[in-house]
Amino acid sequence: MTAFPGHAICSPRRVDPSVPKVVVDHVSRSFRSGRQHLAALDDVTMEVAMGELVCLLGASGCGKSTLLNIVAGLDRPTAGEVRVDGDVVIGPGTDRGMVFQAYSLFPWRSVAQNIEFGLEVAKMPKPQRRQRVAEMLEILNLEQHADRLPRELSGGMRQRVAIGRALAPEPDVLLLDEPFAALDAQTRRAMQDFLLSLWQRTGCTIMMVTHDVEEALYLSTRIYVMSPSPGRVAEQVVVPFGERASHVLRDPRFLDLRDELATMVA
Repeated sequence: MTAFPGHAICSPRRVDPSVPKVVVDHVSRSFRSGRQHLAALDDVTMEVAMGELVCLLGASGCGKSTLLNIVAGLDRPTAGEVRVDGDVVIGPGTDRGMVFQAYSLFPWRSVAQNIEFGLEVAKMPKPQRRQRVAEMLEILNLEQHADRLPRELSGGMRQRVAIGRALAPEPDVLLLDEPFAALDAQTRRAMQDFLLSLWQRTGCTIMMVTHDVEEALYLSTRIYVMSPSPGRVAEQVVVPFGERASHVLRDPRFLDLRDELATMVA
């Protein structure tokens, strides 16, 4: 299934646990502070399979965002390595799209122009760029807002634009750093459902950072719980739900897992 006739945004979604898309291999990261070295991550190992939506869950200071930045190629590990499709990550690449908590949109560019930015950097020919942007606007349900500036949009709409900009170059892996943390509760739930719908319509592998236990359970196929000071993988939890909808929130297994995870990250 493609997102639109004649064109696919990523590939059809297929979770294949035998095919590791992202491998974090004994990664450590320390920072110099004066004469001291502060350890943010210590010997972190994990895998994200092709087509998975995996959440990194933990309290502030456990190195979740540091690890995501390393996967994105925005930072380098002190030890260990990250591999995507078997290739060692040494910097940013078009195979990975990144969305931050802050919308990070260009305020002087319209919705369509923001989505088009990465395609311009990639030097895609203008007719193809326009076609891709039109497809992304339809996926995001933002066709009527294509010419608006970010300041004219709600918080949820701005984050949809940010996700669209990250997806436009057709990355294999979408990296999300607490993308809904700044939204009100109602908008946040709507955006969670939007992300699930987007994931089900595309083939992107998604790796998401959150400190919200319920969000991690509702969205992910698997959760890596991280402990702080320095950041380590404390637990790996396979989420036992299939297609998600609001009724999952009332499932006794959901409530039990939520309480168990809340204890882990307390």
